[in-house]
Amino acid sequence: MKLLSKQAESIIGSLYDSGYEAYAVGGCTRDMIMGRESQDTDITTSATPEEIKKVFRSLHTIDTGIRHGTVTVLMDGIPFEITTYRTEKGYSDGRHPDKVTFTRSLTEDLKRRDFTVNSIAYSPRDGFVDPFGGREDIERGLLRCVGNPKERFTEDSLRILRGLRFCSVLGFSIEKNTAEAMRECKELLSIVSKERIFSELTKLICGKNVRDVLVSYSDILEVILPEIKGMKGFDQHNFHHIYDVLEHTAAVTESIPPVPHLRYAALFHDCGKPDCFSTDENGVGHFYSHPSASAKKAEEALLRLKSDTKTKEAVIKLVKTHDTPIEESERIIKKRLRSMGEELFFDLIRLKRADTKGLAPEFHDREIHFDKLEKMAKEIIKNEECFSLRDLKIDGNDLIREGFRGKEIGSALSAALEAVIDGRVKNEKEALLSFCSGNRQ
Repeated sequence: MKLLSKQAESIIGSLYDSGYEAYAVGGCTRDMIMGRESQDTDITTSATPEEIKKVFRSLHTIDTGIRHGTVTVLMDGIPFEITTYRTEKGYSDGRHPDKVTFTRSLTEDLKRRDFTVNSIAYSPRDGFVDPFGGREDIERGLLRCVGNPKERFTEDSLRILRGLRFCSVLGFSIEKNTAEAMRECKELLSIVSKERIFSELTKLICGKNVRDVLVSYSDILEVILPEIKGMKGFDQHNFHHIYDVLEHTAAVTESIPPVPHLRYAALFHDCGKPDCFSTDENGVGHFYSHPSASAKKAEEALLRLKSDTKTKEAVIKLVKTHDTPIEESERIIKKRLRSMGEELFFDLIRLKRADTKGLAPEFHDREIHFDKLEKMAKEIIKNEECFSLRDLKIDGNDLIREGFRGKEIGSALSAALEAVIDGRVKNEKEALLSFCSGNRQ
């Protein structure tokens, strides 16, 4: 298997031919060993930034972070970040080093990195250079800090969340001392910018091993997601459930497709349950109004995390409607298609399917119901049946010609659409105009 692209090999080769060391490093080498496709190839070298620019003077270079030793080189339109070997000291802001010193030692450069699995270098000439046992940790599926884990997390506390993300995405377990340091330093996550948190958290919840991470490290995640606090160990006292609220949530999150807004909807769908809990005279637990309570918490969380508006709005709508039954009725499905739109309607079915997977096994047969709903909705769309204002055979201009003005136009169109969906009026121009005129206030 070819480990590097021809462009990456060419860059490393050019640096070698100019008398410098050069290696691919970081996530790309980890992915090479795991047989995964890597998106980016970062390169580290003994050359200084000025020497890098001199080697690639015939190509376009960008001073990406030249003070910290990073130059971006464009080859065939592909950007490659090339960074000088360096050591770092002091992290007063919990993210950036106070002092960077260039070095000619690859080992010294690898020593400053976060986890052993990310501290492996590779070049076509030397193969893999692995001074901290990262390759063995990859084979064992183990995440371990380079050196003292508390120091690594104090330098940049986002590494705590990055570590959990690697576990979720790669399926790794966390070495004991590293896990202990994560817990000891977890409060440092509160000083990390919300944008960085949201980026890492999104990747984490879209990982294949998200269920285990949510359950095992909820005490860490609560620092950035107080909305999930209280879910762990919360007995639902209901025959539908064999899990506590957190375990159920984790199962649902794992079961839904790994698309950010779907995973966030699953993560937040029941976060309001602990606040809405009550029991009846038989001791059975109920969570009346929990969808609205959960949607409110989801909105607060996504606003705090600086989520993009599209994701936030989709999540709120899905969480708010996730527990509302949908009958196998064309009329009801059309109403849902109207209120949610086609894309979000099918997302709601996906959330309901996943929610079922988090119930006791005897309730998993609801899949048949969801299959029918999807089939009926697809038929409605395929047959171009009317379920939205754009499908009506009249529009605002038609009503203006009939003398309608201002807000009554929108009200009349909405009423006409409801009548068509209910089967009270045919979706024909004359019938609709007659209906609107007859119901005009």
